[in-house]
Amino acid sequence: MAVVERVGQQGWLLPFPNQANLSQALASSCTHYVHGQDPRSLQLACSAGADGAPMTTVLHSPMKLSPFQVNSNFLLTVMAPSFVTSSRVCFAVRPPIPIRSPPQCRIAVMPSLILRLPIHPTLMTVWTRDAVAAEILAGAHLIVYHGLLLRIPPKWLEQHPGGALSILHFVGRDATDEIDSYHPDPVLKSIRKYQVGTVELPWKPLLPPVMSGWVRTDTKTWFKEAQTHRKGATQILLIQNRTESLDAPTRDQIEPPTSTLSLEDQTRHSDAYKVLHKRVRDAGLYNTRYISGYGPEIARYTLLAGISFYAYRHGWFITSALFLGLFWQQLTFVAHDLGHVSVTHSWTIDRLLGIAIADFIGGLSIGWWVDNHNIHHLVPNHPTHDPDIEHLPFLAISPVFFESIWSSYYKRVLFFDRFSSFFVRFQHNLFYIILLLARFNLYANSYPFLIRKALDTRRTRGGRWAWALEVLGIGVFWTWFTMVLRGTGSWKAGFLYLLVSHVAAAPVHIQVRTQYLPLYTSNAKDQIVLSHFSMSTTDMGPTECFADRQLRTTSDVICSDDIGWIHGGLHLQVTHHLFPRLPRHNLRAASMMVKEFAREQDLVYAEFGWVSGNQDVLGVLRNVADQVKIMGKVAHAEALEASERLTAKAGH
Repeated sequence: MAVVERVGQQGWLLPFPNQANLSQALASSCTHYVHGQDPRSLQLACSAGADGAPMTTVLHSPMKLSPFQVNSNFLLTVMAPSFVTSSRVCFAVRPPIPIRSPPQCRIAVMPSLILRLPIHPTLMTVWTRDAVAAEILAGAHLIVYHGLLLRIPPKWLEQHPGGALSILHFVGRDATDEIDSYHPDPVLKSIRKYQVGTVELPWKPLLPPVMSGWVRTDTKTWFKEAQTHRKGATQILLIQNRTESLDAPTRDQIEPPTSTLSLEDQTRHSDAYKVLHKRVRDAGLYNTRYISGYGPEIARYTLLAGISFYAYRHGWFITSALFLGLFWQQLTFVAHDLGHVSVTHSWTIDRLLGIAIADFIGGLSIGWWVDNHNIHHLVPNHPTHDPDIEHLPFLAISPVFFESIWSSYYKRVLFFDRFSSFFVRFQHNLFYIILLLARFNLYANSYPFLIRKALDTRRTRGGRWAWALEVLGIGVFWTWFTMVLRGTGSWKAGFLYLLVSHVAAAPVHIQVRTQYLPLYTSNAKDQIVLSHFSMSTTDMGPTECFADRQLRTTSDVICSDDIGWIHGGLHLQVTHHLFPRLPRHNLRAASMMVKEFAREQDLVYAEFGWVSGNQDVLGVLRNVADQVKIMGKVAHAEALEASERLTAKAGH
């Protein structure tokens, strides 16, 4: 067996003691391809020379490798010139394939070079769009990633750290940018174990069954959970739940509406985003700044907690409650960072820290928040699918909610009834009052989530220990906080302490809401208001690429870096949505690159001041409220007209 030396990243040097020729064969242990690289496009370059002599190109023009099957191996073979003899030969594959370990040499029975790849032949089968659709209709979860077709096994859906819905929303679609933005390199390398073939790019997407109301039950049968309602050219809403089980979705039901977007343009934007993402990585912006970034943050948190404790010990309960609320508000941003695994970049460590902060100190479930928030990031501002804009009966950020739509996340109808109508009429007046009490809503969502997970803790990432630790954390929180309330001396003082502390934590909710409302709004929930409530709630269909979707539905709050800590980094919502794992203290540097990217691709990068952002949000809410009032007047007029007709008919 010859000793093989590595030659850079592209080839291997093989010394042959007996002047052997190219009848020597090379069997390589390739671990993976370059992203999306089809082996049929690989080329072979070969050089040879005597000891001490320069290497000479043997193949003057690179030769195409032709794949074929031998036994159960997938081989790439090229016939080599039989006249070549040399004491050393160098083989290189172009484009280069990263190899972790050097290959071994063995005698071949024919004068050819053999590259044996560790994959089954079927993995290189090119799937047609119709074939993919047929498999999806049969119940498979197929997703496109860098030209590879991945089949996600059902058992992984609930174990997936991002939740099952984050996968189901991309069945039949190219999820390359979403997957790359949400996963670190070690995870990305393991994804290829799900490969079952390849597809031709650019990929024309299918409509995920979940987006047309179809889900798979535990019995592995299809279930129609809601009816579809098409509104406009591309928007598909789910409007009512169904109790009966139908056979299965049809081919037409997973065919998206004709898109107003150009697939060519979306592909170009997606390619540009990949280049942008590489720039961000190469700039080292995924490296967490523990000292210069989180150092000052920890000092602020300690100061807020210290003031609250000092004031409490001296009987200044209102002051104590105020600073406890501000302490919670700032810690919410850290919990947000940990939920995105953007602090230590270790899921286990970040989840443990997240439980310590969110559950033990804040009384909220980090597990629920991550489950909810990941969906918000992937389908932002979609009325049927984004739980962060589904606030009926108290708020409606779009007339779409008048349809009493189905929530694919909450699995229930968001009824727009008389009760909802009453609140929505005055939502622009009640907006800040509602958000001041938003923390109580977080409790209401956290605890039912933990109760549901009690039935299937083994199916989720972290399993029983994560769930048990969260339950323990919630118990510890209410133990110490109840002691704090009782220590105020009376139920009135305790109630006031409870109210002030929870109201003081509210600014984070206002910020988020104003950054999302339909241009849509942040706490890591108030900041959401400012950054989303004023943004678009239009569904552009699955053709829209990741970058376009995030830029269309999010906006930034303009503020100085000196006070950026007040927003917890979430004022840079656009960049955060494009790179959710990016440490918050590096968002400003990345945002400069994103703005350049937006200009080059002719995309809108939305920014608002705090005041103007809030004005836009209130304007959106007022506009929706006015439409409810008009609907009420029309309904009243129609009722009077009908009554008059009945009276006139009775008179005759």
